[in-house]
Amino acid sequence: MPLDQAEVTARIRALTAGESDAIALMATIACELYHADARFDWVGFYRVVAPGLLKIGPYQGGHGCLVIPFERGVCGAAARERRTQIVPDVDAFPGHIACASSTRSEIVVPVFDASGALIALLDIDSDRAAAFGDADAAMLEAIVAEVFARAPA
Repeated sequence: MPLDQAEVTARIRALTAGESDAIALMATIACELYHADARFDWVGFYRVVAPGLLKIGPYQGGHGCLVIPFERGVCGAAARERRTQIVPDVDAFPGHIACASSTRSEIVVPVFDASGALIALLDIDSDRAAAFGDADAAMLEAIVAEVFARAPA
């Protein structure tokens, strides 16, 4: 079943209304996105916990990597560059961290708080090659921008 972006966005907006706790917001978004689209094999957040260091946050799916330095992988690239990464073939991405052998493609979206500080990354993996495109990036960027702009760091 294809993703109904308007429906998912409306549901996330309703479920997160009035909430400002970043972890609660991450947990809710991960759950909603994971169940919204069959392409999404793993959905979760990596939180910025120290300069140059990410740690696993709320997620849905199999186990994720516990710690990722900014210097490594798709998440590291998204953190360093402060921009969304769409990877159609993870095996072709230099330095890809294989948290799950089933992952074929990935999208990683930076999450900023109201002050513009990078607080996390939204990471979505798929067991399908080239599963993500510009429409996915635009939807996910809009969701995290709206939801986390009101969340304190």
